[in-house]
Amino acid sequence: MKKLFLLLIMAGFAAGAFAQVTASATASATVVAPIAIAKSVDMNFGNVATSVDAGTVVLNPASSRTQTGGVTLPATGGTVAAASFNVTGEGAYTYAITLPSTDYTITKAAGTETMLVNAFTSTPSATGALTAGAQTLTVGATLNVGASQVSGAYTNATGFDVTVNYN
Repeated sequence: MKKLFLLLIMAGFAAGAFAQVTASATASATVVAPIAIAKSVDMNFGNVATSVDAGTVVLNPASSRTQTGGVTLPATGGTVAAASFNVTGEGAYTYAITLPSTDYTITKAAGTETMLVNAFTSTPSATGALTAGAQTLTVGATLNVGASQVSGAYTNATGFDVTVNYN
């Protein structure tokens, strides 16, 4: 009987030693404000004079421009502006900037003549930082003017894309 009693006690301890144990964890998430971009100013290279030689007009993100080759910049400069965008989002987050990587074609109004815009640059460059949830992003580029380019207003109604995304 003593042996049976000891066996029952030992079996009880063994069952307790192998009992199942559980721990719990909670799940949570924080939803941040979506990042957004809105154009505030269109890019404009201003008035450009051509010659028999091709050249370029480089418009930097600060809206100043320089010329190369057969292009001159007349004293009556017209409207000169880098493109400007308002970027908004969450607090002090940073974001990546993607500029066009291919040529962008502008066409003469009521014509078929074209010029290429490329070599896009921005301020800030590559990565921006939202201060109090906002930042202004400015974009410049290079206008490639052909030799004896036909005079007139050139544009592209569809525009070029600038993309921002949280880092």
